[in-house]
Amino acid sequence: MTIPDNLKYTKDHEWIRPEGTMAVVGITDFAQGELGDIVFVEIETLGENLEKEATFGTIEAVKTVSDLFMPVSGKVVEINEAINDSPELVNKDPYGNGWLIKIEMDSPDQLNELFDAKGYEKLVSA
Repeated sequence: MTIPDNLKYTKDHEWIRPEGTMAVVGITDFAQGELGDIVFVEIETLGENLEKEATFGTIEAVKTVSDLFMPVSGKVVEINEAINDSPELVNKDPYGNGWLIKIEMDSPDQLNELFDAKGYEKLVSA
């Protein structure tokens, strides 16, 4: 299981990579492993302003469907179109080509409320 040091993590297993006031969001390697083979990702919140922990979409695996939650408040400005045709990218490369959305953060200081890599590792190994 990979937990990159340059990301922040939520208790719900999303990761966020800040890029100025923008950020890229996806699910963790741990989450994709727990879900199993991902067959569909539905995100219909493009252009919407969402609060921290609001649902921005769903991810469907062979055995379950899970909600996807905003790590911080912000506006969904881009959806990774590649996962529409190839949802397995989330399994193969969760921190790279399998990213889910890009957001414009309302309050970058909310990042301080999230787990760093060491904190997230403790969460998933508990």
